[in-house]
Amino acid sequence: MEKSCTLLIYYDKGTPAIANEIKEALEGNDVSAKIDALKNAIMLLLNGETLPQLFITIIRYVLTSEDHTVQKLLLLFLETIEKTDSKGKVLPEMILICQNLRNNLQHPNEYIRGVTLRFLSRLRETEVMEPLIPSVLQNLEHRHPFVRRNAILAIMSIYKLPQGDQLLIDAPETIEKVLATEQDPSAKRNAFLMLFNCDQDRAVNYLLTNVDRVSEWNELLQMVVLELIKKVCRTKPSEKGKYIKIIIALLSAPSSAVTYECAGTLVSLSSAPTAIRAAANTYCQLLLSQSDNNVKLIVLDRLNELKASHREIMVEMIMDVLRVVQTLKKEVVKTQSGELEKNGDYRQMLVQAIHACAVKFPEVASAVVHLLMDFLGDTNVASALDVAVFVREIIESNPKLRVSIITRLLDTFYQIRAAKVFPFTLWIVGEYCLSLSEVESGIATIKQCLGEMPFYSASEEAESNDSSNKTPQNTSAIVSSRRPAILSDGTYATQSAASETVFSPSTVAQGSLASGNLRSLILTGDFFLGAVVACTLTKLVLRLEDVQSSKTEINKVKTQILLIMVCMLQLGQSHVVPHSIDPDSYERIVLCIKLICHTSDEMKKIWLESCRQSFVKMLSEKQLRELEELKAKAQISNAQPDDLIDFFHLKSRKGMSLLELEDQVQDDLKRATGEFTKDENDANKLNRILQLTGFSDPVYAEAYVTVHHYDIVLDVTIINRTKETLQNLCLELATMGDLKLVERPQNYTLAPESKKKIKANIKVSSTETGVIFGNIVYETSNVMERNVVVLNDIHIDIMDYISPAVCSDSAFRSMWAEFEWENKVAVNTMIQDEKEFLDHIINSTNMKCLTPTSVLEGECGFLSANLYAKSVFGEDALVNVSIEKQSDEKLSGYIRIRSKTQGIALSLGDKITLKQKGKSS
Repeated sequence: MEKSCTLLIYYDKGTPAIANEIKEALEGNDVSAKIDALKNAIMLLLNGETLPQLFITIIRYVLTSEDHTVQKLLLLFLETIEKTDSKGKVLPEMILICQNLRNNLQHPNEYIRGVTLRFLSRLRETEVMEPLIPSVLQNLEHRHPFVRRNAILAIMSIYKLPQGDQLLIDAPETIEKVLATEQDPSAKRNAFLMLFNCDQDRAVNYLLTNVDRVSEWNELLQMVVLELIKKVCRTKPSEKGKYIKIIIALLSAPSSAVTYECAGTLVSLSSAPTAIRAAANTYCQLLLSQSDNNVKLIVLDRLNELKASHREIMVEMIMDVLRVVQTLKKEVVKTQSGELEKNGDYRQMLVQAIHACAVKFPEVASAVVHLLMDFLGDTNVASALDVAVFVREIIESNPKLRVSIITRLLDTFYQIRAAKVFPFTLWIVGEYCLSLSEVESGIATIKQCLGEMPFYSASEEAESNDSSNKTPQNTSAIVSSRRPAILSDGTYATQSAASETVFSPSTVAQGSLASGNLRSLILTGDFFLGAVVACTLTKLVLRLEDVQSSKTEINKVKTQILLIMVCMLQLGQSHVVPHSIDPDSYERIVLCIKLICHTSDEMKKIWLESCRQSFVKMLSEKQLRELEELKAKAQISNAQPDDLIDFFHLKSRKGMSLLELEDQVQDDLKRATGEFTKDENDANKLNRILQLTGFSDPVYAEAYVTVHHYDIVLDVTIINRTKETLQNLCLELATMGDLKLVERPQNYTLAPESKKKIKANIKVSSTETGVIFGNIVYETSNVMERNVVVLNDIHIDIMDYISPAVCSDSAFRSMWAEFEWENKVAVNTMIQDEKEFLDHIINSTNMKCLTPTSVLEGECGFLSANLYAKSVFGEDALVNVSIEKQSDEKLSGYIRIRSKTQGIALSLGDKITLKQKGKSS
């Protein structure tokens, strides 16, 4: 079970202090040594040590110290130690410090008084607090505000004790008088907070009495006022009209924190159009006034939430939001300065944000696309790759920009250094260079980047052969490492990870850098890139035949390109490069040579038209999927298919403002459409009730399990089925997995045939299947021995913590290569249809299929799909399903699960193993 903690301090466990050394330092006369010893003792206590031998030493040698730092550390030590024994009774040693605490509360120094009062506000032991109450009350009239504000908190803490209202009967009345006369903002805030927690009616009365002055109050007090309004309106929804007026008044407060909280409170209390519009306006003003990007991101999240439920109102705010988006362009330019620590990652995020905005609002694409193309040569490969993907999508969706984008791309082509970026840019050049000048410029640019042919000379090959017999030296620009990778169709391949941003002169080709960036990469053995270059040149030659009238010029260009391809093949079969050309790249280049030499109309159509048509289809399917997701989110069951008409003009106004009328109408509509009650009649709640004992047991118990994001609440109903009184009845629970009990179990007395409801809170720290087990222990008057009833185990399902999520294909591959935990589950099912099995796995695991539906269409006897989900703790769960139909109509294959943590991989694998059989399970 976890203990409550009021103090957190970082502690380096590498050099733990020894208890004997701490004791010797405390017994000495050196004040600095005592301070260090107390700090070490506190850190040891916070990390689970007990140190019972130090308590008497501290009372003898530290309690009497006059040093302020020692006194403060003493109070922190007393705050940290265990003050009760195993039965919950206060330790006798704690009584010894009561006189010292009373002296501190009457100390002439205000700092000693204040820190002592702060210590008392964290005590929960009534026996220690009771004799100190008169001294605490006297400090309410102290001259220094530091003492008064801590005295108020101490009184609130005492009043909130189990019998605190008996110890301080008139505490709310006393604090109300203090609130009326107090001038210090912090003390006034603490006083109002005390009334808010201990006597809500007095707090509401004070608020309504001073409603005209709320906008003049300090921001600390205004924040507590907003908390009070939220609490009151939850319990008394009918009275929220008068409180909304206060919120509207606070929207113009000078504090940004107050206005942000006001907007959030307004949205949570009212769905009236005027209220939502006011909240959206406030968020937009915060976007424009705040310079911190973190604040802007938080506010944008709130606006995004508003858009989901009040889209028609957010349409009016679109220009205000776009003003903020314009700053993204300036932020991208800032990242070039190199002042920020993670400029590359930040730039990548900005590029992704601009990409999303440009796709949704094509008219703004022209303002940013040319700026972003400067980053195609970025040293951050991921950022440059995102720019390339962005340009590829924009050039297809914006025909007006194609000529300017091609011109700019060919100008910046020489700056590109990443091998992963070249395939995208080369594809763009091959597909969108349409005019004669563009085709000629494209061919000339690629030829210049490749340099003079051949790639190596005979003397260089001889030198390479000689050097291969000697000790090899690491002089290449790229160091390759091979690891398994997942392709877009879900199958495995071997990929080479290489440093693609820094190049050094290679001994195999003198002057390769000066000759061109493409030449440098091909000379390091990247023949996949060589195949892409060959395909691009082939497309340009085929298009040149359509736009160039001179056959002589066409044949001249063909000859030059054939020379380049032959030199690539020659290079791939030589000893100059680190490894030989792979068969796929070899076949691709040979196909390009054959096509240039023997062109047919059918092949020409496939190369020049079909490829772009596939890309257009991919974009349209992507947009369709996004549109379907938006429609699915926007589906709200209304009573009528048409828009509802507000008849608030016919309602009795009774002096209410327009906002109050709108809010009242909205509430009426929600009641009429069942929005207020739809959660109460959820039939699935019955599935959460678990029987813990048998019907024949003397004590019957059942639990209702509620799973929140970070904790589990067990509502356990216990029924005494006997004719005897059960004494010291205790529900003892234990956990297995990353589950921890939060509260100490209590003892109860249960009358004959009566029942008791007990709540147990369990903290969840990670996504892992956990088990809760335990027993009920009780005593009867006849038998002195304790009786035990063993409870059934409660299994916590991993499905309660994960939800479907979406990520890009590149992000999926990157995480798949990075995550180290893999769980491989063999397919064992009675289902015979591949798609049916995939749907069954998706429903069983609560995951999202990232593979488009169009890819899964058709009958080929093989299916591969990628699934993705995210846990409430931010953990990623990746699944790849690869199955094949055998000759006997049965399915075989594997389901691979990868995650960053072991728990989610194992738990998800167990879930799939249990559920995958389908019809037979």
